[in-house]
Amino acid sequence: MAGEQHGVVSIWQLRELGYSDGSLRHALETGTLHPVFHGVFAVGRPVASRHGECIAAVLSCGEGALLSHRSAAWLWGLTSRFVRPVEVTATSPRHTRSEIRVHSAVALAPQDSTTHEGVPTTAMPRTSLDFAASDPHYLGQALDNARRLGLLDLIAMDELLSRSKGFRGVARLRTALEIHRPNAFTRSGLERAFLKLVRDAKLPQPAMNLYVEGHGLDAYWSTERFAVELDTYDFHGSPRAFEQDRIRQEDLKLAGIEMVRITGMRMDREPNSIAIRLRRLLAQRRHDLGIDTSPPG
Repeated sequence: MAGEQHGVVSIWQLRELGYSDGSLRHALETGTLHPVFHGVFAVGRPVASRHGECIAAVLSCGEGALLSHRSAAWLWGLTSRFVRPVEVTATSPRHTRSEIRVHSAVALAPQDSTTHEGVPTTAMPRTSLDFAASDPHYLGQALDNARRLGLLDLIAMDELLSRSKGFRGVARLRTALEIHRPNAFTRSGLERAFLKLVRDAKLPQPAMNLYVEGHGLDAYWSTERFAVELDTYDFHGSPRAFEQDRIRQEDLKLAGIEMVRITGMRMDREPNSIAIRLRRLLAQRRHDLGIDTSPPG
């Protein structure tokens, strides 16, 4: 049983296995059992792993308890920080433990619980909401990690947010999720929107979808040797694409071509800011290349 629970067992599990008060005392005296939290023991040696500490805290808080908040975020890989005391969501305040941070389970729905890596824990959406309430400074990075791990289910997140109105962390989580939502732009739509932005700002017209130095460029100003890559997150999600993007940028830099990236999200939200920055970047390139922009005569 301990082998299935990262090396720990609870007293009620030992009772079910037939341990009497006497056999429990003997196991403690001989070093077979080592106390971890109230009513929970490590078997054979003191608990050594963080997973063992997590499941011990859950077992100590009774039936239906779940690892939650920052501890659950660590278990899911949303954060590398393992913060003590371990945080648990329990069904009853009588399970309060001075060495464990216990939260109320009143608002939990059945879909908010699961088991991950052998530890009963809050499901990913609920973990994200609790993390937003308890550790908002690291929320953006946590969601980035969730996306990288393939754990970011926006449909499940929205379902949770819809039934959690008034709870702490809802507004923070909703805001932080916006950048991960699919953009309305298609690839061709993004290119059209970019060209419209260039025309409206009365900037020089770039060449579109041009091959330069062996690489395809979305937009390219040949005089300024300046390129823009139009990013929709779907096109750069794999490790191979990530590496190739970096190599391409190095190749262009070695060829004397500067490149910046503009996302569909930014095009949608701050087109005026993009136009201002593009104007400055093009002027800076002309200055760097010694291109005379003064009027004739």
